[in-house]
Amino acid sequence: MLFSSFRFSLPSFRFSLSFRRSRHWRGSRGSQRARPAALLAVLPLLAVLALAGCAQREDSPDDGNGSASAGFPVELRPAGAPPVTLEDKPERIVSLVPSVTETLYEVGAGDQVVAVDDVSTYPDHAPRTDLSGLNPDPQAIAGHNPDLVIVNADPDGSVAEALDKTGVATLVLPAPGTLEEAYDQFALVGEATGHPDAGRQLADDVEAEITELADNAPNRELSYYHEVDPSYYTVTSATFLGEIYDQFGLRNIADQGNPDAMGGYPQLTAEKIIEADPDLVFLADVKCCGQNAQTVAERPGWDTLTAVEQDRVFPLDDDLASRWSPRLVEFVRDIADAVAEA
Repeated sequence: MLFSSFRFSLPSFRFSLSFRRSRHWRGSRGSQRARPAALLAVLPLLAVLALAGCAQREDSPDDGNGSASAGFPVELRPAGAPPVTLEDKPERIVSLVPSVTETLYEVGAGDQVVAVDDVSTYPDHAPRTDLSGLNPDPQAIAGHNPDLVIVNADPDGSVAEALDKTGVATLVLPAPGTLEEAYDQFALVGEATGHPDAGRQLADDVEAEITELADNAPNRELSYYHEVDPSYYTVTSATFLGEIYDQFGLRNIADQGNPDAMGGYPQLTAEKIIEADPDLVFLADVKCCGQNAQTVAERPGWDTLTAVEQDRVFPLDDDLASRWSPRLVEFVRDIADAVAEA
């Protein structure tokens, strides 16, 4: 299975990983040239979006300072994506990133969310639609009359180009490469939605909880294997998930060689995993792929692994182990419990 072919029906983090391999899209959209055919294709859409945009601007309240809300305009500079300036507080947000959907509700911007993608499963009351985050459709997005659209990636700039020409801002928020970038993104979401204090407080609270969980865990010199899917894709210490494991003093078997290989998400072989003999196995492919301690033990040769023999195969919640949302704390707590139990 090719890594770049992960389906978006799997947890959103796997989807975002495929884009992290294509670094050519990063940088200013001004440097990207749209193909003539693509421009012709979006022309009918632009008229629809323009009418929607005008209607929104006419209905926007004014605080007397020439802005729909205090603190705006605001310039946002997300890591690994183009900067965006928001003139007014967004009142109709479309989120096509499950991790960001969760963050929007945590910072108090839930009432501003009018539509989320088809795999934004949390919180339950989020306005889930059939919009795709893997293949964003500008025309389908426009049907929700947004004034801000948040996507995980826009490789060719086509979504932003179609929406920006009508006054609808597109904010690209890629998967963070480090925990610090994850915390920064919490703060940025708060700033983008008119809740800057709540965003900064959320970042501080999540960081404090994760640090406390790691500091209070027993110091164990154990090796581990984190399984992303049954074809043995995993994470290295060069990822923000790997950084979490590092805080517990755990040694990643995938770090052998080059931890930066494939952006930190390499595919191992069964032979390499058996040879490395990890003390702990963490499964992030439980809901998506039906993996558990029994299925792992039934794999050829895996019954000899230390982790299997000592009942140290730990199933994880796929979403918690794949999203850089505030619920990341729950994932870290699962790791802390596993280390304490080992």
